[in-house]
Amino acid sequence: MAKTRELCKDIRDKIVDLHKAGMGYRTIGKQLGEKATTVGAIIRKWKKFKMTVNLPRSGAPCKISPRGASMIMRKVRDQPRTTWQDLVNDLKRAGTTVSKKTISNTLHRHGLKSCSARKVPLLKLAHVQARLKFANDHLDDPEEEWEKVMWSYETKIELFGLNSTRHVWRKKKDEYNPKNTIPTVKHGGGNIILWGCFSAKGTGRLHRIEGRMDGAMYREILANNLLPSVRALKIVVAGSSSMTTTRNTQPGQLRSGSVRSISRSWSGLASLQT
Repeated sequence: MAKTRELCKDIRDKIVDLHKAGMGYRTIGKQLGEKATTVGAIIRKWKKFKMTVNLPRSGAPCKISPRGASMIMRKVRDQPRTTWQDLVNDLKRAGTTVSKKTISNTLHRHGLKSCSARKVPLLKLAHVQARLKFANDHLDDPEEEWEKVMWSYETKIELFGLNSTRHVWRKKKDEYNPKNTIPTVKHGGGNIILWGCFSAKGTGRLHRIEGRMDGAMYREILANNLLPSVRALKIVVAGSSSMTTTRNTQPGQLRSGSVRSISRSWSGLASLQT
């Protein structure tokens, strides 16, 4: 966006004189060849500060106009993975040449930061709805009930370092907005798949999954690892045998619970792989 020109002091003084003579904004603008909005801004400034010269500024004026700032804010809201260079190029095409630092400062002033995109499981709509229902059903459960819960999950750990990180522009509270996340899946090469469990009383067993997991393998993992972990941690679970004998139990079926707690546990484990 091209920088707007500033009127010289003589023109500004002339605008004020015509205003004192009783002329309206549009009439003054038409006579001097300026926009009525420009005339109005100068008169309002004169009424407030009793002067027409520019007030002292702290540092150089911003090279990005309010309209330009709105343009880049709209771009990063629609496409959070937009890069600095993309925004620099957009402004350059609009007539304003700025550096990446200027872009960064503008976004920071509007409350946005460049953050690593959160990696979240690639879930079907049914899984999302199940998680939401689980959260609503247990929203008011007392802390003592959560201490009886054994969480289990599967995760993929890269053998040769973590996957490349993508950055997004977002506000702090928007970290799990779908636009600001990277969906992940639990398969692929160069990695191992692990099943693990934990509770408020400690960690349970860790099991490496070989091959593609189906319902039968999942039930076997639960039978050989989940119940022994429950017993070892002395967690009292009513009817616990039903956890492993249900024929319809499928991997990923009960994708509910504290994703943040699970992610922290796996992150700690992944940090030890080297």
